[in-house]
Amino acid sequence: MSEQQLDRLQQYSACDISDALLKLEKVKDGGRVCAGFLADIVPRAGWIISRSHAQTSTKVIAPAFTVQFQPKSPCNGGDVLPKASTSNIEPGTQWSDLIPSGTVAVVQQPEGQRCAVLGGIHALNIDRRGAKGVIVLGRIRDLQELQQLTCPIWSLATSTVGASAESKAYATQVPLEQVGGVTIKPGDIMFCDTAEGVVVIPLDLLDDVLNFLPGHVKAEEGIKYAVKNATVGRDTFMAGLTPLAVRFGLLLPMNHGKNTYHLI
Repeated sequence: MSEQQLDRLQQYSACDISDALLKLEKVKDGGRVCAGFLADIVPRAGWIISRSHAQTSTKVIAPAFTVQFQPKSPCNGGDVLPKASTSNIEPGTQWSDLIPSGTVAVVQQPEGQRCAVLGGIHALNIDRRGAKGVIVLGRIRDLQELQQLTCPIWSLATSTVGASAESKAYATQVPLEQVGGVTIKPGDIMFCDTAEGVVVIPLDLLDDVLNFLPGHVKAEEGIKYAVKNATVGRDTFMAGLTPLAVRFGLLLPMNHGKNTYHLI
């Protein structure tokens, strides 16, 4: 992702990004339509917290560096994740030492486990290494320590139990599947918006998303204007706006009536 692409993305919200992905992503028959949204991810720590309390939109946008955890043994709970054929983390290597500067570390934990996969020590190391953020698809702990860090951290839940109880870091830079219907690949763009949520932009769709958004936002603003200023001339105004709004997926045809639409 170039600096120019990053600057353009900063103009939009997570909802705008999902609107684009809803239009652009191809979903397999019977597949879940997610539009890149990671459900129930909550900001927990870092510089984002003070700003999010002020109810302002604060964004972290950076490439994903993926980390997959697996159960230590079959008796350690949690659904076994699809995994790489072999672990690529060398024995004796701490997984947090592998996180590059300028990335968002995306850490996946098997569902159903009660331990945390991120605590104060690894979070401090990731912060020291210059990561843009951490998203834990699972549990974290040591929240008071994490509040002292600069690096923003999101997670699904919390725990008091350390990772060694049930989990082990297994692989880095592998696709993360079973994330509520979303697959996260290394290098995908993590769009983390404290006001709206976290959305994953597939890297191969980044240019398409950026090309789609200006017209989409223009159409959406036009509809808001029409709704706000609904007067005698509204029908005429909407008649001119409708083709653009339909094109960008903001108006959908109704099942009854000629040229009748509803807002989404």
